[in-house]
Amino acid sequence: MSRPAALEKRLGHRFANPRLLEQALTHRSCGADNYERLEFLGDGVLGCAVADELYGRFPQLSEGKLTRLRASLVREEALAEVAGTLGIAELLRLGEGELAAGPQPRPSILADALEAVIGAVFLDGGYEAARKAVLAAFGPLIDQLDPERPAKDAKTRLQEILQAQHRRLPDYRVVSVRGEAHRQSFEVECLVQELGLTSTGTGTSRQRAEQQAAKAMLEKLEK
Repeated sequence: MSRPAALEKRLGHRFANPRLLEQALTHRSCGADNYERLEFLGDGVLGCAVADELYGRFPQLSEGKLTRLRASLVREEALAEVAGTLGIAELLRLGEGELAAGPQPRPSILADALEAVIGAVFLDGGYEAARKAVLAAFGPLIDQLDPERPAKDAKTRLQEILQAQHRRLPDYRVVSVRGEAHRQSFEVECLVQELGLTSTGTGTSRQRAEQQAAKAMLEKLEK
């Protein structure tokens, strides 16, 4: 079984147009025909499919708890973990610059590629095919969810640590925005004024960049 076929089996979807899957696994460092537009589409489809499943699975939960559960599933760390389980890292087409950066793709790239693959499934087979692929990929994580104790993202953990120390909440500001409108890269600074600490993070959205900056700040506090 070829590696793309193994991925198709894990997703439960065989592509009628294999070119879509190839594009979803191509990083922008490898050429113009890359996964960025598919990532944009897949981000929306993933959020919808996860919300759909949580809404049906937890009929008694409030909107706030459902939102936190969804956030715990679609945060970058969770996406990168699922991408690794699916074997996406071994299938990615990366340019020389990314290959030189290290033996494994960065978590942000894995997360983006997973979203792109979901977008590709949606274009190839429609929403129902994409929903089934999301459930196949995220099923183990969804089964482990505790509605009363959803996994906390980096910003939430940082906020709780500072609150426990009776310190002011961190400030986030956008340092720069690069790239064209459909493929922007955000750089965000996180500042904890009372401690005189700053950290930065980058991502394909302001939210992701803030999460990365918060994660970097947590690492500084742990040291």
